[in-house]
This record gives sequence, C-alpha cells and structure tokens, in this order.
Amino acid sequence: MAASRYRRFLKLCEEWPVDKTKRGRDLGAYLRQRVAQAFREGENTQVAEPEACDEMYESLARLHSNYYKHKYPRPRETSFSGLSLEEYKLILSTDTLDEFKEMNKGTWKKLQEKFAPGSPEGKHTAWARALPRPRT
Repeated sequence: MAASRYRRFLKLCEEWPVDKTKRGRDLGAYLRQRVAQAFREGENTQVAEPEACDEMYESLARLHSNYYKHKYPRPRETSFSGLSLEEYKLILSTDTLDEFKEMNKGTWKKLQEKFAPGSPEGKHTAWARALPRPRT
C-alpha cells in the first residue's frame, strides 16, 4: 500500500507547477522537497500514519484540481484593489519583493550595508565608523 501512496504523491508532484518567480517560496518546490523527505526509501517507505498521509494527499489533490474554485465560483474575476492576476503575480515575485525591501530601508541602513566590512567598498569603512550613530 505504501508503494501506491508514493506513486500518487509522485504523480501529484509531476503535475504541480513550479513558479520560478517565487524562488525559495514556491509551494510546488516545497511539496517536492517534503515528499522526498517523507518517502526517503521510495516505494519501500513504511508510512507510520496511513490515514493522515491519505488525508494530506486528498487535500493537496483538491487544491491542485481547483476543487474549491469550482465549488465556490466568484461572480467576477476582480479583487478589492482592481489589480489583475498578472499584476498580482508580478508584485508577489521574489525580485519585486526584494526591491520593496530595499526601498523601505532607510538611508543610514543603506550606507551601513554599502560600507560594511567585507563589502566590495569595505576600504571606506573607517569614515563610516567615524560618523555619529543615529539615536533610536
């Protein structure tokens, strides 16, 4: 029975898409990693809790098949912000989120990172250390 569970999870992993714009945060990549950990011995893996394993598979299969999207259809394909799906994907990409993090850093923090020891500009750290520290 463990062999059939393993094959079902493998098939689900093959079908589940990987979003390359979400490096390190993609559900498909995480799912593959967790299946590899859970079934280290492949088809020979002994499943300690078969009922929980089957429930997990069924839940993931429902998500993958858009079961809830079809069961509870939305009257319109809009959101409260009025952005499209493509605009949300762009905003939630890892690169865009990194840009937002960089924009939210203060000037002092950017200077500290730029002239910190070990950075390419590290030779300029003496004057950076001589600057007064901001009060917190």
